[in-house]
Amino acid sequence: MISHFLKLEWKQYFRSSHWQKGIALKIIMGFFVLIFLLSFLSMGFGGYFVLKKEFPDADPLQKVNSYLLFVIFGDLIFRYLMQKLPIMNIKPLLILPIKKSKLVHYVLGKSVFSTFNILGLFFYIPFSFVLIKEGYNTAGVLGWLLTMILIIQSINFLNFLINKNNKALIVIATILLSLIGLQKFGIFDVVGFGGLVFDFVYQNPVYSLIGVFVLVLLYQLNYKQLSTQVYLDGVVQTKVEEANTIDLSWANKLGDVAPFIKNDIRLIWRNKRTKTVFLMSFLFLFYGLFFFPQETYQKMPAMLMFASLFITGGFTLNYGQFIPAWDSAHYKMLMSQSFRYRKFLDSKWVLMFTMTTILYFLSFPYLYFGTDIFLMITVGAMFNIGFNSLFLLYAGSFNRKRIDLTKGGFGNTQGTSATQFLVIIPLMLFPMLLFWVFNKFVGYNSGFIAVGSVGVIGFLLRNYAMNFIEKKYIKDKYIMINAFGKEA
Repeated sequence: MISHFLKLEWKQYFRSSHWQKGIALKIIMGFFVLIFLLSFLSMGFGGYFVLKKEFPDADPLQKVNSYLLFVIFGDLIFRYLMQKLPIMNIKPLLILPIKKSKLVHYVLGKSVFSTFNILGLFFYIPFSFVLIKEGYNTAGVLGWLLTMILIIQSINFLNFLINKNNKALIVIATILLSLIGLQKFGIFDVVGFGGLVFDFVYQNPVYSLIGVFVLVLLYQLNYKQLSTQVYLDGVVQTKVEEANTIDLSWANKLGDVAPFIKNDIRLIWRNKRTKTVFLMSFLFLFYGLFFFPQETYQKMPAMLMFASLFITGGFTLNYGQFIPAWDSAHYKMLMSQSFRYRKFLDSKWVLMFTMTTILYFLSFPYLYFGTDIFLMITVGAMFNIGFNSLFLLYAGSFNRKRIDLTKGGFGNTQGTSATQFLVIIPLMLFPMLLFWVFNKFVGYNSGFIAVGSVGVIGFLLRNYAMNFIEKKYIKDKYIMINAFGKEA
């Protein structure tokens, strides 16, 4: 039966029009996945020797174990935002004499081979192989490896249980931030505690079997939950939900753009993909923590500028590159209304401006790394507001891909085209290059002035830029209506 399910999915995948239209994009996505796999593989084989060189007095395995607790919570948050449950089109199968249990087991079994699960193995398996070769206890290493595999799969099934619960995300994110804070300010040695836990598993590999019981429990909970949903009446009946409304009267103060702002806020909060973009923009606030504490990057200020742009530009970059495709489902209706197109575009800019400003104020804790770092974040925010937001609005006039807002997460390429890959080049490389040139040939402070000036000039010339962008959208109005009217 499993082989029959696989054949059906194979035929469905390759016979779909989406496959034929998006083959070039799939090749590009496959290329990036291959890069990640090779990166994890190289870290797996070379990680032991790098850690041995950088920390000659420390045990590489204990060093890795010390940070696994952070990795686990970070992985869970990332999966919550990006991973989706593998599905199959089971509606036609519900009327056939096929046991519901087989359908559920197939769907859950398919999730075991998710890309999220495989990536980790490309590090842990080679790393374990090197450990055994370097003389570590074979049974201990295998017990440690089994534990990591079980943790990966447990996170996989735990994510499916909490995936629709925003409170769960808040709790997990709070725990992770609390652990980082406890370690950072020396209140509790989280690194040492985490290291002791996983060192204990290495020394007593029999305890890795605890992970088997946890995995089986999570699998059974998922099975029970999905079993209640695989019924024909649940598929054909109309789902009636009470609409939840929020008070957006404050937006009326924004004038003519208020109706569009309200619609955008509702669209973002009520749809999975836009909500993911919104929530992920706050995760980008922590992007600088990967760069600013590292001495290596202190000698590469252009890379610090790269990180600074992401800290305040998470929403602008991720939301802005798909304008106006977010509205593709009702774009035809919008274009039939009597309003000036400029107001529609202004609402998008106001949204990006507001989110960038909020993220900037939330970045104030980066003052801990010094005024130079925070000044870099400041000019990065100015650049995002004055240049990136306008550039993305203009680039949006070339978007021709429809987006289904109900679908979201990792691997969803709806609305993605070569435009998105081309747009990211000037958005990231231009400020980095600008900062590098002025820093190299004029002086360090001149780099800040140059990047900030571009943002200020763009802000001052916004009215002229918006008029130009509006003309481009009006010119391509009917082309976009036709493109968005087609099924993705």
